[in-house]
This record gives sequence, C-alpha cells and structure tokens, in this order.
Amino acid sequence: MNLILHTGDDALESIKDFANRNSIDGASFHAIGAFREATVAYWNWDTKQYEHIEIFDQVEVLSMIGNVATSSDGRRLHAHVVLGRRGGATVGGHLIRGIVRPTLEIFFSDAGAKLTRQKDEETGLWLLR
Repeated sequence: MNLILHTGDDALESIKDFANRNSIDGASFHAIGAFREATVAYWNWDTKQYEHIEIFDQVEVLSMIGNVATSSDGRRLHAHVVLGRRGGATVGGHLIRGIVRPTLEIFFSDAGAKLTRQKDEETGLWLLR
C-alpha cells in the first residue's frame, strides 16, 4: 500500500486519514519527498516535554520512518524524520508537523498484528505495548 501527497498536504493528518479510511491497525511506513515547512522535536527526559524545532525553509525529507497503532482514543502515529537543508546540513527528530511541497511518497508495510499504544504514567508518552 502506498500514499502520494502533494503540495500543501499536512503529512501526519493525511497519513492518519489514510489509516482510518483503510482500517490500518498495525503498520510501519517510510517516506521520502520534501516539505516547505516542518516542526520536529527532541524529547527532553528531564522535563518530560518535547522541545520543538521550527523549520520555515524548503527541506528534503531524506528519511521518514514511523508506525500506525491503535489506542483507547483511536489510531496514533509515531514518526521520525531526517530533513536535508540547502548546503547539506540536516536536522531530525520526532515529526510534529510537515507541510508537503512538492510531494511525499509514503510506503506502508503491514505489521501482521494489531499494534497498541498506551499512555505511560512515568513519561506521559503513548508507548507501544
């Protein structure tokens, strides 16, 4: 299964909509393409908070990996990216938001089982169980 996104599409919203429409309860995905803007985050263990890194430049999605799982409040996505900037520098982390330009090519692999996320009391994160 694959999904091709186009300029202006919100990557995570589009993937979640696709998973909902296709009843995907356990899958991994990988993608390549580009964003016109993005937000990635670093998880700070000490504060138990994500530290957002805003990107307002055109970047290449050099690598995007993630999964689709279920939780008590519906399907959840977890994705990490490495983004390439002009000149070859990279930035990466947990994908919070990515607006596509011009395309994002996403390829899904069925996990062969239903994946479930549950909120972890120590961290507040939704972890696979």
